[in-house]
Amino acid sequence: MTTVPVPVLEARGASLRFGERVLWDDLDLTLRPGEFLTVLGSNGSGKSSLLKAVLGLQPLTSGTIALQGRPIAHGDRHVGYVPQQRLFSPGTPIRGRDLVALGVDGHRPGVRLAGRRATRDRVDAALAAVGGESFAKRPVGQLSGGEQQRVRIAQALVSDPALLLCDEPLISLDLHNQRQIVQLIDERRRLHGTPVVFVTHDVNPVLEMTDRVLYLAAGSYRIGLPDEILRSDVLTELYGTPVEVARVGGRVVVLGAPTPHNADHPHHVEVVA
Repeated sequence: MTTVPVPVLEARGASLRFGERVLWDDLDLTLRPGEFLTVLGSNGSGKSSLLKAVLGLQPLTSGTIALQGRPIAHGDRHVGYVPQQRLFSPGTPIRGRDLVALGVDGHRPGVRLAGRRATRDRVDAALAAVGGESFAKRPVGQLSGGEQQRVRIAQALVSDPALLLCDEPLISLDLHNQRQIVQLIDERRRLHGTPVVFVTHDVNPVLEMTDRVLYLAAGSYRIGLPDEILRSDVLTELYGTPVEVARVGGRVVVLGAPTPHNADHPHHVEVVA
């Protein structure tokens, strides 16, 4: 008899509202080891808020979210988090390896002397996994955008998380660095079975490794295989307004989806010139 793996992440009837505004309602989600879930939707649809809920930073209005069968707790070291790409100031003095080390003990105040060798070994291994050995001792303010994001990925992975959350990690990166960052994240989930929740405005860089798409819009959602969700009829029904989905040169183009703040402003997953 085949044993079904215990879900790494499970949401049941999860809802998030701010006053009269509903971001998403009655969300049911099961994420198993090794899955790559891509989260799409217009600006303000609740993509980043979903990650905050999983991180224990945003209480749900109703419903539950569990990690490996346990209620979500703020600061859970079993969750790795890669934030949006925001460049460090050129004068930021902290070294790359010191930033990664915060993923091991940054949640504990004070200076730690015990276990320093073990921490160094873990940091070195995390940097090696993302190809960051050469800039480990350089101030992060002197690193390129791609190098800085590698350091952030190493920081997210150094605690050997059971779940990896990525919030728009490709913003401001060129295509070359986008590919490298996506490959690093995908390698982690393939080699270690770490499921990934990847929030993005552009599905195309991660389309090949995406197992399922969660599309948030108009206070509701749809979830399924990319070909099941990224369709004109599905998104038209979800938004309640005509939305066009096309494949152009192997890329997905979504046009016509309004943002919550401006119904006349078109949203797109990718625009092809």
